[in-house]
Amino acid sequence: MRRLLVRLWRALRPVQSRLMWCLNAKFVVGVTGVVRDGEGRVLLLRHRMWPPGRQWGLPSGFAHKGEDFRRTVVREVKEETGLDVAVGDLVMLNSGFRTRLEVAYEARLTGGELRLDPREILEARWCRPEELPEDVQPVCRPLVRGETVP
Repeated sequence: MRRLLVRLWRALRPVQSRLMWCLNAKFVVGVTGVVRDGEGRVLLLRHRMWPPGRQWGLPSGFAHKGEDFRRTVVREVKEETGLDVAVGDLVMLNSGFRTRLEVAYEARLTGGELRLDPREILEARWCRPEELPEDVQPVCRPLVRGETVP
């Protein structure tokens, strides 16, 4: 029986990837950047489309199909703020949010001029890790402190 299954799988080689696509879950990937400046402060943004009382958070957005997640951080920070960053270590990888995967990377400010995208961002603020706004997204606190996110 096992040999038959192996032969069948090999015979399906031309359509294996399509078959796997149909049989497995699909995810959108939310990518976040923990952007720090030379003084150790972190960039927080007040997002226009996030729920009231939880609008403060880190720069973030969805990865485009086939996009490297580090590139997503660079793109999203640039689009939302006009700032340039160098992406560092992966600091969070979570799944289990139905069809959403959450990824976060450390990032370092390298340049650019702060220009907010008013369609998405209401306000930007550089904060020390111990001075985050009360209404910051809960996941931000451990990320900013460099802790493991549950």
